[in-house]
Amino acid sequence: MEVIIMDKPVIQLHDLSKSFNKHVVLDHISTTVEEGTILGLIGPSGAGKSTIIQLLLGSETADSGTATVFNQVMPNRELLGNIGYMAQNDSLYEQQSGRENLIFFGRMKGITKQDIPSSVEHVTNVVDLGDALDKRVSTYSGGMKRRLSLAIALIGNPDLIVLDEPTVGIDPALRRHIWQELHRLKAEGHTILVTTHVMDEAELVDRVAMLLNGHLLADDTPEKLKNKYHVNSIESVFLKVEEENK
Repeated sequence: MEVIIMDKPVIQLHDLSKSFNKHVVLDHISTTVEEGTILGLIGPSGAGKSTIIQLLLGSETADSGTATVFNQVMPNRELLGNIGYMAQNDSLYEQQSGRENLIFFGRMKGITKQDIPSSVEHVTNVVDLGDALDKRVSTYSGGMKRRLSLAIALIGNPDLIVLDEPTVGIDPALRRHIWQELHRLKAEGHTILVTTHVMDEAELVDRVAMLLNGHLLADDTPEKLKNKYHVNSIESVFLKVEEENK
């Protein structure tokens, strides 16, 4: 497969700060994510990962600084059709089938009636949900709901894919398959932002951004970070960064 090399910024965070009830969640965060890049955002619960996503999607506004997507300052509702988003908490229509959910969200993204069947089939195969596709979502296990949420994020082939803890509750074999698909999408020029608590997954991204106490403390390739801290895993890098910033 030919890998497409891109250098066009898709996400730009500039001096971004956000507080809730005087608690600083993000403190002057700046970074850029280029087209065709997988950025892994890691950090403990409460570090600000989900807040960055909310600012990127325009569901929250920054106290200062800017969040730009496709060179447009967020919030900008017109861009949402070109962003695939999977939240930590599944937002599904539980009384409908998985197929009905995919059709609904696909049409919301502007997929034509003619293209919906092939789009649904593709994302269903990616997340291995075929046998349950016509069952009511209320009968799904937690892991199956996560798989459906991921399929909804991927439908329509969006240029930017934002995934908040996408593999929680998913078995290792399917996790491997999902990461293969993410790398295929990246090779086609899609940009992917993924948050994860699974440190092994942080080895699979192009860049790792580490958040701690609202600060961006590291932002580089996995190999460069491991070399910098003289360790052999991203988990060890994170532990060293955390120790340095206590």
